[in-house]
Amino acid sequence: MTDHHRIEGIAAPMALANLDTDQIMPKQFLRGIDKSGLAEGVFHDMRFDAQGTLRDDFVLNRPEYAGARVLVAGPNFGCGSSREHAVWGLQQFGIQAVIAPSFGEIFYSNAMNNRLLLVMLSEDEVAALIADVEPPGRAAVTIDVAAMTVQSATCSARFELAPRHRDMFMKGLDSIGASLAHASRIDAFAEQHWRQYPWLKDVARRTRSRLSA
Repeated sequence: MTDHHRIEGIAAPMALANLDTDQIMPKQFLRGIDKSGLAEGVFHDMRFDAQGTLRDDFVLNRPEYAGARVLVAGPNFGCGSSREHAVWGLQQFGIQAVIAPSFGEIFYSNAMNNRLLLVMLSEDEVAALIADVEPPGRAAVTIDVAAMTVQSATCSARFELAPRHRDMFMKGLDSIGASLAHASRIDAFAEQHWRQYPWLKDVARRTRSRLSA
């Protein structure tokens, strides 16, 4: 098994329904022009009080969940506005997978295209996982992408992935990497296209040059 086939580590329970992208990544952290520094924004208003002090009672601030790699969450996780920053921030924070009964549709696409694994299980299975990871010392979860299974101390469950997403995770690819895997076919298509329609190539540049003259 490779690192791409398996995610294993501490899982933190966040059994909140409808946890939206503004809670995951508040709007004040969306002003940057790159992906850097987003770990600070993850669940910022839940992790910190108004004075900027860590809240001892928030799950990801508790020592037993330090270094959590998996979140076990409530239904409709990631609903709300579309922001890839929420996905990038979770990854920078160290989260590699989220397990929940359901996800916001846009968040699901953003996450899977960026290799943040989202696992959908039934509400009963998620409840069983949460019961397993809540007691200190029993927080380990293993997600086997090849077998599409989740295993905790007492719970074993199967999940489904679209073949495209499973293939991406198995090969360690995001959506751009998956596209570049077909680079030779893309180049061949482009070459054939320009041979067939040469008058369309660089039409904008040639038009600007003609107008400037």
